[in-house]
Amino acid sequence: MPAKTMDELVSLCKRRGFIFQGSEIYGGMQGAYDYGPLGIELKNNLKAAWWRAMVYERDDVEGLDAAIIQNKHVYKYSGHEDTFTDPMVDCHECKSRMRADHMKDIKVCDNCGSTNVTEPRDFNLMFKTNVGPMVNEESYTYLRPETAQGIFTNFKNVVDSTSRTLPFGIAQIGKSFRNEITPRNFIFRVREFEQMELEFFCKPGEDEKWHEFWVGARKQWWLDQGLAEENIQFEYVTGDDLAHYSKSTVDILYKFPHGFEELEGVANRTDYDLGSHTKAQEEFGLSAKVKKNEHSTAKLAIRDLEANKWEVPFCIEPSAGLDRGLLAVMTEAYTEEELPNGSTRTVLKFKPHLAPIKVAIMPLKKNKPEIVALAKELKNKLQKLGLGRILYENTGNVGKGYRRHDEVGTPICVTVDFDSIEQEGAPVTVRDRDTMEQIVVNAADLPAYVINYFINKN
Repeated sequence: MPAKTMDELVSLCKRRGFIFQGSEIYGGMQGAYDYGPLGIELKNNLKAAWWRAMVYERDDVEGLDAAIIQNKHVYKYSGHEDTFTDPMVDCHECKSRMRADHMKDIKVCDNCGSTNVTEPRDFNLMFKTNVGPMVNEESYTYLRPETAQGIFTNFKNVVDSTSRTLPFGIAQIGKSFRNEITPRNFIFRVREFEQMELEFFCKPGEDEKWHEFWVGARKQWWLDQGLAEENIQFEYVTGDDLAHYSKSTVDILYKFPHGFEELEGVANRTDYDLGSHTKAQEEFGLSAKVKKNEHSTAKLAIRDLEANKWEVPFCIEPSAGLDRGLLAVMTEAYTEEELPNGSTRTVLKFKPHLAPIKVAIMPLKKNKPEIVALAKELKNKLQKLGLGRILYENTGNVGKGYRRHDEVGTPICVTVDFDSIEQEGAPVTVRDRDTMEQIVVNAADLPAYVINYFINKN
């Protein structure tokens, strides 16, 4: 059963080294978190799974890593300077600030109950910064609020260097920044976060077909990461809730401990973005309403060989929050089980490819040189398989080691004992995290066993 409360996850994350409060020794900072030794492994594994599915396993997607700090004109023409806002309310009594659309009652402060509050006003979520040694009205730009704009501004570069034709996509994973009014729910809503975004370009008129395809494909990917079908819902965004660039958006919601909320959005951005950033906009008959661009130096269009004309493609965008994805995976994996002896164990039942530690090698006796040497040898052999982190753990207490690795989601624990150094074939004991079953495998056969385990379990 997934975690019922956020407190369960927060406690486990701190205790086992997944996630820490940012700058904790100075009292922390709201909406800022650091990923610990196991958290960064889980995060990297989730990123790798996304990249594998979106880039390596497709023949129509290229990768990109664009700069975080970009020319301020990017955000002028993308619409972010004018429209990337949330409604904010101030309380005159307790001096707190709240996001109006998250308040229980827009006329009553959520913090102190006072009715002495302001009318909602727009608050721009972008972090403004200055570039270079001069600070003036011309030196400013912003930390990017999404990774997408770097993809759009590199559209021509990617097409020219790869000779891509429609349909094709450009994928990117990277940091984004939003000055959230009220960060909340652990790592769900924070001010610094990572996004996994694909901009998939297609011909006008084929956009709805591709939008439907990517909604289904993205749901299936989350199911493949271990999320349960009953914990996923679709929300069809309509009316004023649509982003300024969107023709239609489907949000994929997950049942977090605090309820169903957005995990990923799949938006039909039409030709809004490339149309906003291209020069000579009047040549292309754009369907989206865009601001006249007086600064761009490139035509962001592609030649339609059949129609013998240049056109600005439509764009379908599956955009997922990596931090939210990690929170969803941890929520789903969190399990408390009652054992036959009446005790309870906590297990993180990650899909094996996501587990922060793939295999733990544990010598039965930490002061027995022959056992320790064989354990280290096996650890080194398994590490070379390229599966991820293999941990050598020399605590000398195998029982506690099993419980600890259950709690951090390690799929396999291997114990090296006296039989391993005394019997022919050097047999070791292999324990499965989910079933707790133990089998004996000869040391020479262990690498093949581990490879087959991860192939079959994934």
